Amino acid sequence: MDKPSLKKIPHEMTIHGHTRVDNYYWLNQRENPEVLDYLKAENAYQEAMMKHTEPLQNQLFEEITSRIKQDDMSVPVKHKGYWYYSRYEEGMEYPLYCRKPVKDGDNPTVIPSEVEKSSTNEQILLNGYEMSKGYTFFDVGGYSISPDNSLIAYSIDTVSRRQYKIFFKEIATGKMFSEVIENTSGNMVWANDNKTIFYSVKDESLRPCRIMRHEIGTDPKDDVEVYYEDDTTFCAFVSKTKSERYIVIILETTLTSEIRFIDADHPKDEFKVFQKRQHDLLYGVGHYGDNFYILTNADGAKNYKLMKTPVNATEKANWQEVLPHRDDVLIEDFDLFADFMVIEERSKGLVNLRVMSWDGKTDYYINFGEPTYTVETSANPEFDTHLLRYVYTSMTTPASVYQYDMEKQTTELLKRQEIVGGFEPSEYVTERLYAPAKDGVLVPISLVYKKGLSKNGNNPLVLFGYGSYGNSVDAYFSTARLSLLERGFVWAIAHIRGGEEMGRWWYEDGKLLKKKNTFTDFIACAEYLVNQGFTNSSKMFAMGGSAGGLLVGAVANMAPQLFRGIIAQVPFVDVVTTMLDDTIPLTTGEYDEWGNPNEKEYYNYILSYSPYDNVEAKDYPALLVTTGLHDSQVQYWEPAKWVAKLRELKTDDNPLYLRTEMDFGHGGASGRFEPYYEVAMEYAFMLDLLEK
Repeated sequence: MDKPSLKKIPHEMTIHGHTRVDNYYWLNQRENPEVLDYLKAENAYQEAMMKHTEPLQNQLFEEITSRIKQDDMSVPVKHKGYWYYSRYEEGMEYPLYCRKPVKDGDNPTVIPSEVEKSSTNEQILLNGYEMSKGYTFFDVGGYSISPDNSLIAYSIDTVSRRQYKIFFKEIATGKMFSEVIENTSGNMVWANDNKTIFYSVKDESLRPCRIMRHEIGTDPKDDVEVYYEDDTTFCAFVSKTKSERYIVIILETTLTSEIRFIDADHPKDEFKVFQKRQHDLLYGVGHYGDNFYILTNADGAKNYKLMKTPVNATEKANWQEVLPHRDDVLIEDFDLFADFMVIEERSKGLVNLRVMSWDGKTDYYINFGEPTYTVETSANPEFDTHLLRYVYTSMTTPASVYQYDMEKQTTELLKRQEIVGGFEPSEYVTERLYAPAKDGVLVPISLVYKKGLSKNGNNPLVLFGYGSYGNSVDAYFSTARLSLLERGFVWAIAHIRGGEEMGRWWYEDGKLLKKKNTFTDFIACAEYLVNQGFTNSSKMFAMGGSAGGLLVGAVANMAPQLFRGIIAQVPFVDVVTTMLDDTIPLTTGEYDEWGNPNEKEYYNYILSYSPYDNVEAKDYPALLVTTGLHDSQVQYWEPAKWVAKLRELKTDDNPLYLRTEMDFGHGGASGRFEPYYEVAMEYAFMLDLLEK
């Protein structure tokens, strides 16, 4: 089958005395039949060229999905007299969201058998299976129960643009209220009067910018705007403190935040500023008793410190230190209980849970005992309890929900992800390595492989990375990944700069005018894995999505010889053009991450690594590029243009495929099993290349 061809329409863009010519700029016309025809032609080409792998794709899909327990349920969470949980029935793509009343005598330290095994007294809050019928995409953004437990507000996206509609239902009768609220972020909270909710609305660029107040039973057209954020670099969300005493508006951009709050008992009060925004001041709050607790980077606390302040004196001048800043420990989060405070800290790339009692007599860390892992506190809505829920996983440990008694310092495993067909962790090896970057910094790598693997330089290997926004990609378990490990693959995660794995400085050393550290770190990890005998360049694959797609796109230009193939999922590859267009969702809020190219210094720097702008006439690895027509985060035309330019200029005969999901957005397909069709395609792409 002939490769898709695409006409050129030169489009000149001049700024700072520099002119770029973009021959494929016209692809940004979503409704243009020629654009849609081109995307369909690329899909047809990909399908035809990979048709011989369809039996393998089907085999992989069956393997992956056969490991998933069909009739599964989450661990019930106790809150205000009910056990809340979700469960799947066999064959269901979407779960049932349920609850049952807590009975006298229920032991909160175990999962009550009547919750787990019986449908008696079960209330189905939302039936995702029934609600999804008729939609190619379906996502429950979230739900919130009224304080008196009688009503549910929930949000749904059926377009895959992260534009959620909010609905209301009476739980006991199933009666739906007539009003539907459009174009929200999916985020909403109840006031304590059981009739008022607050929610955030998006503008035309899909930025959450308005906080609205709605009363149940009224027309949403009459809703009251309680706050509008006119700074286009900020987003606005609404939350409620765990104590349920305060409703909080969170205003944030990459480097600055501001919080406003009211008493949840008085929803018509005017929101008060907690601490006026200051550039480079970030803070978040929790409430306990007479104080707010504040996690902040104030006064140069790069890795954050914990402060407190009286509820009636919230300005920064009144903040008092609870936990100091430390150069080698990043404070990521905290949770408040009646007798204890739990701190999530990151040290040497790993998260630790620190438990401290309010009386000062207890201060210790929970021990996890593996070299590389992921842990985070789970749903802990109850305040007056000694029991802490957390989720633990590693590259050899399926997701496990634990309950920890903070008083007795004892741990109980409540549920471990069941791998149908069996899984034996001892058959796999996980390691933590450190690759020297070109400036001498040591970059962590987490990897897993089947026991007995020979480090002879001849193993296939996937190197995964992200490295942006301070998002840490920790070591985690994947049932899908087993299909590659069983075929002799090594799976490696490069914890490159731009994330926060090694502290806040790790993030700041991989953004703005230091962004190239992200790419050179990834290259250093690849070279190190070759040098250590794990793989070679004819068997190594790079993988990344979104900003991670930018990563692998930049690496494709900088070091194409290192990789046999690259999988770029919804890649952000046309950085300069996107960052110059403030009508595109997310652009203005991204200036603190990438820089504002309206300023010459940032323009020149971004231009020097932008994957689309740096495509050259040279050999490239095989490339599988995926996108979604309705993607609200990275517009489909970025990967489409990139593929078109690569087709035009690259000098090799390696496969180059663009796969556009015509019904989906940034997160791909919805549902429990549907996303694994794409995973199977990606795995088949790599396995097929190894056979050539």
